Amino acid sequence: MVLLGAHVSISGSVAYAVERARSLECTTFQIFTRNPRGWVAKKLSSEEAEEFVKNKRRVGYEVVVAHMPYLPNVASPEPLSWRRSLRSLVEELERCEMLELNYLVCHIGSHMGRGVEKGISQVAKAVNSALEKVEAKCMILLENMAGQKNSVGSYFPHIQAILEKIEDKDRVGVCLDTCHLYAAGYDISTEEGLNDTLAQFENYVGLKLLKLLHLNDSRGKLGSHLDRHEHIGRGYIGEDGFRRIVTHSKLRDLPMILETPQDEYGDYEVDLKMVRRLIQHG
Repeated sequence: MVLLGAHVSISGSVAYAVERARSLECTTFQIFTRNPRGWVAKKLSSEEAEEFVKNKRRVGYEVVVAHMPYLPNVASPEPLSWRRSLRSLVEELERCEMLELNYLVCHIGSHMGRGVEKGISQVAKAVNSALEKVEAKCMILLENMAGQKNSVGSYFPHIQAILEKIEDKDRVGVCLDTCHLYAAGYDISTEEGLNDTLAQFENYVGLKLLKLLHLNDSRGKLGSHLDRHEHIGRGYIGEDGFRRIVTHSKLRDLPMILETPQDEYGDYEVDLKMVRRLIQHG
């Protein structure tokens, strides 16, 4: 079974996310466990968590993913910002454990002008501290960045350097975002470029650590460093590029999550239909 889904809303209750994913015919899905735009989270009640788990089991979802909120920056060199980010990471791991989630995706973040090496050190320190504080089955997945100014983790050597500093290595993996890859300069739109990118990832990180794909086309050109998601096939990666990605022998068995726009062109139904067609007729 192809594991294909989207990032769905938890509006009203996190438990409602399961039915929203099911209505889209998702075979996996991603959520925020809380409001992603603030530092303070409403406590997740045991009743709400139990209802989510019950719904998830009833529908038969075996892989469900959470995404960190927007504000935390685990690469931050600023002590207060870093401590708040660590606290958020710990809280998210605890919530993921209550919800019996498989993965927690975390943007690697920004070194804020202090240099990549400092950012790498801060990320590893945050992940190690969080894993020490929380005995969770949920794996942290570090998500590649788009090459924005001061970003850490846009390139595979950065990710390699972080992972080398992780103490509990079995609890950390990688999520690759296709838009971020392309924006950072990895030309996954062509067969040659995709194969070269995967070869580089295998060399620096190891494909066994790749646990999840975020499927997003790119509004920015190759190497633009713009984190601007586009509908599948309507950006610079293109329909043919995504056909190769979703049918590639090294990628097709991974869970794939859409984070595409919801706009006048359409919503997740449009992009799910597109990806299913590419997989079926690949």
